[in-house]
Amino acid sequence: MGLKKNVFFISILTTSNYIFPLLVYPYVSRVLGVTNIGLCNFIDNIINYFIIISMMGINVMGNRQMAADKAQGISLTNSFNSLFTLNAVSTFVALIILICCTYTIPTLYENKQMMWYGAIRLVGNFMLIEWFYKGLEDFKYITYRTIFVKCLYVISIFIFIRSENDYAKYYLLSVLMVAVNAIVNTVYARKFVKFRIHGINLKKLLKPFFIIGIYCVVTSMCTTFNVVYLGFITNDTQVGYYTTATKLYSILLAFFTGITSVLLPRMSSLLSLNKLDEFRELLKKTTNLLYAFSIPMIIYTIIYAPDIILLISGPGYEGAITPMRIVMPMMLIIGLSQIAVIQGLMPLKADKTIMINSSIGAIISVTLNLLLIPKLMSVGSALIWVISETIILILAEIALKKLINVSVPINQLFSSLIANIPLTIILWLLYNKTDISFWFNIISGGAVMGIYTLLLQYFIFKNPLLIQFTNKFFKALKKPGAYKT
Repeated sequence: MGLKKNVFFISILTTSNYIFPLLVYPYVSRVLGVTNIGLCNFIDNIINYFIIISMMGINVMGNRQMAADKAQGISLTNSFNSLFTLNAVSTFVALIILICCTYTIPTLYENKQMMWYGAIRLVGNFMLIEWFYKGLEDFKYITYRTIFVKCLYVISIFIFIRSENDYAKYYLLSVLMVAVNAIVNTVYARKFVKFRIHGINLKKLLKPFFIIGIYCVVTSMCTTFNVVYLGFITNDTQVGYYTTATKLYSILLAFFTGITSVLLPRMSSLLSLNKLDEFRELLKKTTNLLYAFSIPMIIYTIIYAPDIILLISGPGYEGAITPMRIVMPMMLIIGLSQIAVIQGLMPLKADKTIMINSSIGAIISVTLNLLLIPKLMSVGSALIWVISETIILILAEIALKKLINVSVPINQLFSSLIANIPLTIILWLLYNKTDISFWFNIISGGAVMGIYTLLLQYFIFKNPLLIQFTNKFFKALKKPGAYKT
C-alpha cells in the first residue's frame, strides 16, 4: 500500500481517536465524578507499567523487522514467531509480578478487582500484535477493525455506565475493547504467517529487546510515573485533575503520533537504501506540519482552558485548568521528540543513544517528582512532565545532528511563533471581551483559530501540502458534473 493511502487510512483512524474519546469522556466524567475517574486512571497507569515491561522493545523491533522482511521479500513467519515467543515470555513474567504486587501492596489490594481486569488487558495487549500490522503497513485493516470495535465500546458505555458506582464496569469495558481487538488481530494474522515453534531464534533479539525496552521503561518515568506517584502520595481527586488536564492533549497528539507511526517503516526503508536526501526532506515536511498544527492549537487551548475543561468534564474539575495550561505546550515538545526519535534515531538504530537520553530524563523526572508533588500535587506533575520531556528533546536533537547532520529548523519555529502573535492577541481579546454564551465563545474562538491558520499557511508560509490539497479540491469542483447531486 502506498504512502498516500497509508496517510489516508491513518487520518481516518486518527479522526476516530478524536471523535470517540470526545463522545465518551464528557459523559463518563460527569457520571463517575472526578474521584472515580482518578481511580480508574490510577489503576490504568499502573497496568501500563506492566505492559511496558511485557512489551519492552517488541513494538519497535517488530515494526522494523516486518518492514525489512517485507521489503526484501523474505518470509515473515520465522521473524514473527521469534518476536511473538519472546513477547509471550516477557508477558508471563510481567503477569506474575503484577499478581504479586496486587496481593502485597495495600493500595492495590483494595482495588484487586480492577487489578484483575488490568491483568486481562496485559494479556490482551500482548495478543494485539500491532507491531506486525504496522510493519506490513496494513493500515487499512487496522483502521476498519479499530473503528468497528470502538463503536461497540461507545454503545456499551452509554448502556452500562449509569451511576458513579459503575467505575469498575467502565474500566472493564475499556479492557474488553483491547481484548476483542486482540482476538481479531491474532486470528487475522494467520492470513500472513503460521504460528509455530520451529525456526525460532531468540538470541539475536535479546540485545535490542532489552536496550529499546529500557528506553520505553525510562520514558514512561516521564509520563505514567507522574500519575502513579501522584496517586500514592496524594489522592484519586488529584489524579482526576491531572488526567483530565492531559486528556485533550492526548487526543490532539494522537493525530501527530499516527503520522509518525505511518512514516517509521518508510524512514527505515529510505535509510536502508541510503537515500539520505529524501530522508531529510521527509523529516522537514513533518516538522513543518507539526508547527502548523500545534502552535495555534496550543494558543487556543491555553486561553480557553476554563471553557474546555467545563465542556469535556463538567463542573467539579476546576482544579484541572492550571495543569492543562501547563501541559498543552507538550504538543509541540513531544511532537518534536517523536520526529527526532521515531523518525530519526530509531530508523538509524541508535538504540543505545535513545536509552541514555531517556535515562537522563527519567532520573530528572523521578527526582522532581519526589521534590515537587507533595507540595504542588497535580500542578507539580504537569510541570515535571514538561521539564523532563524538554530535556529529552534537546538530547535527541543533539544526537540527530551528530549522526546525520539533521536538526529541527529553528528559524521556521521562530517564524511560526512570531506569525501567531496576532492570533494570540485576537483570541485573548475575544475570550475576555465576549460573553454572549458558553458555546459561542468556544466555537467562535475555534473558528478564528482555524481561519487564521489556513490563511497563514497558504499565503505567508505557502505550505506545499495545503496548497496541493487546495488545488486538488478546486480542480474537483471544476470537473463536469461536480455540482450534481
